Amino acid sequence: MNLAWLIVACEIGFWLFIVFGLVTRYIWNKKKLGLFLLALTPVIDIVLLVVTGIDLYYGSKATVIHGLAAVYIGISIGFGKRMIEWADEQFSYYVIKQGPKPKKLFGMQKAVHYFKGWLRHLISYLIGIGLLAGMVLFLRDTNQTEPLVQLGRTWTVILGIDLMITISYFLFPKKEKVRKTSIG
Repeated sequence: MNLAWLIVACEIGFWLFIVFGLVTRYIWNKKKLGLFLLALTPVIDIVLLVVTGIDLYYGSKATVIHGLAAVYIGISIGFGKRMIEWADEQFSYYVIKQGPKPKKLFGMQKAVHYFKGWLRHLISYLIGIGLLAGMVLFLRDTNQTEPLVQLGRTWTVILGIDLMITISYFLFPKKEKVRKTSIG
């Protein structure tokens, strides 16, 4: 199987485990089984990591796709729990019509929320860059690892842009729109 397709399959698998976990938990009322399915999402990362390592070990030239596997794993670990919580909130309110409506954030609440998201991005980045560095050290060939190094540079720029956007929420807090009501 092509590694790019495996990454796509892992992303689809991640969301399938979440959807089936939520359906099992709320619709079929099997809370333990639903939690088990949700807890299996990290197994997908392990599969991707092992397959990527085997692919490189057996002589594949390192490509951006190998690097994307590292990025995917970093993001999955950094954001995985929050993505599951978000899906749980959305599912319980919009699908089964239980639980509180997910609220929109404004002002400092939104700024703090985005800062926490940036911290998750930083954790994802550190994990992903660590995996990229591990691949570079494992391969020990600067010609072969240039795509991995370039991907790391690109991600560094993206992390910096994300930080600037996050800071902008503190400097220019988003205000809740005031609804005008007509009297009469």
